[in-house]
Amino acid sequence: MDHVPMADLRAQHARIRGEVDAAIARVIDSTAFIKGEDCVQFEKEFAAWCGAKAACGVANGTDALILCLRAYGIGPGDEVVTVANTFIATGEAILLNGARPVFVDVDPATFTMDAAQVEKAITSRTKLVLPVHLYGHPADMKPILDVAARHGLPVLEDAAQAHGAELDGRRAGTLGHAACFSFYPGKNLGAYGDAGMVVSNDADFVARVRQIANHGGGDNKYDNVVLGTNSRLDTLQAAVLRVKLRHLDAWNDERRQRAEAYTSALAGTPSVVLPRERVGARSAWHLYTLRVKDRDGLQAHLKAQGIVTAVHYPRPIHLQPAMAAAGGRPGMLPVSETLCREVLCLPLYPELPFEAVERVAAEVRSFCAAPVARA
Repeated sequence: MDHVPMADLRAQHARIRGEVDAAIARVIDSTAFIKGEDCVQFEKEFAAWCGAKAACGVANGTDALILCLRAYGIGPGDEVVTVANTFIATGEAILLNGARPVFVDVDPATFTMDAAQVEKAITSRTKLVLPVHLYGHPADMKPILDVAARHGLPVLEDAAQAHGAELDGRRAGTLGHAACFSFYPGKNLGAYGDAGMVVSNDADFVARVRQIANHGGGDNKYDNVVLGTNSRLDTLQAAVLRVKLRHLDAWNDERRQRAEAYTSALAGTPSVVLPRERVGARSAWHLYTLRVKDRDGLQAHLKAQGIVTAVHYPRPIHLQPAMAAAGGRPGMLPVSETLCREVLCLPLYPELPFEAVERVAAEVRSFCAAPVARA
């Protein structure tokens, strides 16, 4: 029985080994390990790839969120409207800046912010709206932006899972005022360690982020203008990411092909709700996430067959002990709480053999069609 992993970074590296080796050697030979030329060039290249005017590389995706909130001047007493159906970093960044996350529920079809709930969540203390492009699918940005504009609020995209996601022909990173990306190794565009990026068409905002990320420095290295921190993109990671960026469009196409193969193979399967794209949206297919009532039973069945799956996420962040200061309580976000009991992510990566897709789908069909009473 062949093992089917969730992702296979070795297979990806094998395709680009020569290019990566040369890029790493170039950095080592230069000894410019901090703020090297590859950092400068990757910022330009990734901004252009997104269709944005400016970008600032940072140490990781969580720092990208924290730094952006600081650049907006968000702090104690302020509120940020966001979602709980996300990774902890989204809410964590808000609390770490002394502000309070105000959670709204999500659309059950796309797992992203329910735009209809944003208006009622806004108060006199609201300073920002923070939608999340989850699993690679962009949030419903137009109505979110409309509400935010009426209240004079910026919209920051959490695009950590959305490298190449599109809405009406525009890529994530250009849909709001600014966007935060993670290059965690398992992302569509993943580093060989931690790395992140802030992207915006507002070059002045990106400059503020860069200043805070580099100890609040001014033109002179030892002129510290504002209180900052150390969150710089490593030159070695930038060099690796530059190589990978050249392949990203092709890799995203390969992800889409496998997602479409899953959808075709699983169509009509009893009790399974398949992921789908909103009209005008194009997912980056970071994850292929289905919904099934007996999620735990299906996951156990697939594991027994050597198929690795994942749950993103088993608990909405408003119910995480670390987020207690936000005042979350069970039942306040019924869709998010239901999704956390039902979602299951199937293996999906560019190198996944189509035979493996069919095998995974066959096991899902077999389990879900079995005449066994399940809770």
